Amino acid sequence: MTLRFGPFELDEASRALMCARKEVPLQPRVFDLLVYLTRNHDRVVTKDELLDAVWAHVTVTDNSLQRGVSMLRTVLRNGGMDSAIRNVAGKGYRFCIDGGAEPQAAETADDDAPDLRTRAQRAAAAQAWEEAAAIFAKADATGLLDGNDLHQWALALQCTGKADAAMPLLARALAAHTNAGNVPPAVIDTVTLSGLYFERGQAAIAKGWLARAEDWAAEIDDPATNALILWMKSKVAAFDGEPEFALSLADEAYSAVRHKDAVSIEALSLVYRGFYRLCLGDTRAGLADQDHAATLALSSNRLDPVMGGILYCNILWASRMFGDWARADQWTLGYQKFCSESGMELTGSCQLHRSEVLGVRGSLGEALTRIQDSLARLTSDAPWSIGDANRVLGDIQSAIGNDDAALEAYDKAYSLGWCPEPGRAMLLLERGEAEAAHASLERSLIGKSWWTLQRRGILFAHLGLVAAHTGRREQALELIDELSGSADRWPMPSIRALTNEAQSVLAHTKGDYEAALRHLHLARQLWSSIEGRVHVVRLRLRIAKLQLERDDIRGASAELHAAQLITHDLGSHKLEANCAELQREIAMRESGRAA
Repeated sequence: MTLRFGPFELDEASRALMCARKEVPLQPRVFDLLVYLTRNHDRVVTKDELLDAVWAHVTVTDNSLQRGVSMLRTVLRNGGMDSAIRNVAGKGYRFCIDGGAEPQAAETADDDAPDLRTRAQRAAAAQAWEEAAAIFAKADATGLLDGNDLHQWALALQCTGKADAAMPLLARALAAHTNAGNVPPAVIDTVTLSGLYFERGQAAIAKGWLARAEDWAAEIDDPATNALILWMKSKVAAFDGEPEFALSLADEAYSAVRHKDAVSIEALSLVYRGFYRLCLGDTRAGLADQDHAATLALSSNRLDPVMGGILYCNILWASRMFGDWARADQWTLGYQKFCSESGMELTGSCQLHRSEVLGVRGSLGEALTRIQDSLARLTSDAPWSIGDANRVLGDIQSAIGNDDAALEAYDKAYSLGWCPEPGRAMLLLERGEAEAAHASLERSLIGKSWWTLQRRGILFAHLGLVAAHTGRREQALELIDELSGSADRWPMPSIRALTNEAQSVLAHTKGDYEAALRHLHLARQLWSSIEGRVHVVRLRLRIAKLQLERDDIRGASAELHAAQLITHDLGSHKLEANCAELQREIAMRESGRAA
């Protein structure tokens, strides 16, 4: 017999469970547990009865049943139906759906004219989010929706970039779950609400919802639910400037669900553990955690779009904050593919991440378009990051050559409480305000906030460069030694490129032309390895000027020509002007030599 409930079809004869026409893998005893519960959906099944039926002739404890139910709920959660298994306190479990609907035989279902609720569930299972949201809205007018439906409706809205509209639906969903005695889904929706408030900068409200979720979760023994709460607590701890505590919470969350068939929460806790390790200087282990998490999530094929968005955005954020541009680009492309396949619209935060990568790699026109789109969306998506978006906007405008617009964006970022470095300092250095650049970078390293900790390496590298330019040789050498001597902590090509550039400045100050040129070539090669084309052009022009100092006109011309070939595609009138200026200088040298 085949039974249909929500987006699922259970075929007992074939021992197959389908969700939206895709087979869902189940362990044999978990499948047997689902079959027994659906066969007896009209009553409460005691724990002893389930143990006798599913674990016949095997000596087990209640823990085996609890684990089986938890695994089954995780599977049903992918179709938005984890609340179908009710825990009736002191009695046992019952398989049911809010609103009185029962499993139907698939042979009698009318596929051509399903009711609104079923159509909405199917659209959500097929990840047709716009359609699902519209049908759920119609069904809501008839009073058909239960807590699970409201959860799916909220998910559909989040996937289409309407997180604000999802929040009241989540509040209704958790109320419905609470009234029905379904604690796990109530906790999940409460943590989701906490996260949405947190993203909007409303930390006090977020902490209130989290406390409520934690209080409810104390009533049940569900590793996945408890791990989700630990993960959210780790985010709050990091925000409060307690990275060591955040790391311990994320590690505890990962340990609670590792290899326990809760892949999405396992990946989520693992990626955040990696992030906190990065902040605390354990770079290689942190990167390994994050790449492991992403691979785990991709291979599971059971990641809902919102969870996937949180996962990938964290990886992209860490990559760009640590100057790991090659890795950032790889995961950005991977995330775009994920969004496309899951029918999810790129959020403002995603556009922000992508625009910064494009800016460094030289697609300045596209980067400017994306960052402007990001700013338009962030008000409702993640308003706390508007300051960061203005910092990125400043970097892009500076690379293009719109210095006044860049300084305005940097000032806007600073006014919003966001550090505009190192971009602002580099622009000041370029404009001849080296002391102001140095003071600004030193200020940016004050404190131990999560924002400062995660960017410490890239800020150190820029400070070392500016220190070299301002004659602070001892400070520059100290910073270079710190970064170069900690290969495990600072392996990123961007940081190594900046330290080589600082060494070039120091060598040039001492009159060591060969060392200065060698370090500039190394810096340029490192930027080339991660396609940081804006920096490649900038360094090629510096190499050409250094060669001109030694009257190496042929070498300078070769570097200039290479820079011009790249500049033509960047859309930077600043770099075009720099190339033209150097071209004139070379022409004058050549004419002087001829005379």
